[in-house]
Amino acid sequence: MTAHLGFWLRMVSNHVSHAFAGKLADKGVTVAEWSLMRALYGREPMSPSRVADEMGMTRGAITKLADRLIAKSLILREASADDGRAQTLALTGRGIELVPELAALADRNDAEFFECLTADERKILERLLKRMVERGHMTAMPIE
Repeated sequence: MTAHLGFWLRMVSNHVSHAFAGKLADKGVTVAEWSLMRALYGREPMSPSRVADEMGMTRGAITKLADRLIAKSLILREASADDGRAQTLALTGRGIELVPELAALADRNDAEFFECLTADERKILERLLKRMVERGHMTAMPIE
């Protein structure tokens, strides 16, 4: 089992993800919710279907995440300015303020786990992982 590269990728991924999830939980947000907030940050209000397409998720999954974030007053759902029958999602003021704070948590989490690598090694690892994502046509965002 430990001879497989997938085992080591999963080992690192699980630990990095679990630590980040804990940091986000302290702020009252899940990894999936953070992913949606990040997708909306700095952008005009977007339809749930567009967000779903961009994140590689179903519209139903986006609706569930949006409902949770609406309940936390971090995003809002409104009628589209272009078509009153359509809806858009956007961050609230509180959500806009929280995203940079959560991004800093993500940066610190990465630093904690990857500080054992040199800057060049981190760049190589990032380049290799991005190549695998591209070649494998991996489009769904990792949210859990």
